[in-house]
Amino acid sequence: MARSTTPLATAELDAPTDLEGWDGRQLHELRRARGLTLKELSLASGLSIGLLSQLERGISAPTIRSLQAVSRALQIPPSWFFQPREGSEPGEQSIVVRRGRGRVMAFSADFRKELVTPDLSGALEGLLVTIEPGGSSGPQPYHHAGEEMGYVISGEMELWVDEVRHHLRTGDSFRFRSERPHRFANPGSRPAQVLWVVTPPFY
Repeated sequence: MARSTTPLATAELDAPTDLEGWDGRQLHELRRARGLTLKELSLASGLSIGLLSQLERGISAPTIRSLQAVSRALQIPPSWFFQPREGSEPGEQSIVVRRGRGRVMAFSADFRKELVTPDLSGALEGLLVTIEPGGSSGPQPYHHAGEEMGYVISGEMELWVDEVRHHLRTGDSFRFRSERPHRFANPGSRPAQVLWVVTPPFY
């Protein structure tokens, strides 16, 4: 039996988050990177176009419920939208990402991707990809517009491009057009770390 939502839980879900901590540019940039219009994001999230527009412009802060809805629609954790401030010098947030302060996209227990460029407003995005032993992007290849390259910082990985397998080790690098179907996995016994650069931004 599904657990009913208590009035207190409902009130908490509908409580606004901190407007000062909300960075609506991140929503705008991520939506554009995904190639979505406001209408398409509205349909995917169940939120109105007007509300999404206000959130993007920083006029309104999302409630916990609306934050969860837009996060699910864009397949990223809610923490993505809150600009990390600790450890950043004034004026450097648009240029520098300090160690451990990048936004993290946790896709599964198999791997995670941390954004190591300040945001998605530029022509490229840099990701620190950590793939756990036995982890992978899944059995099905994926593709999208653009180009990408990577450098294996540590460990090893298998990269399939057009279903051709490439076994990469520490110090190896790669580049390919993103329209070509691709997938990856870690066949090793320890985590692999890869600096992965994509243009234009995709996530």
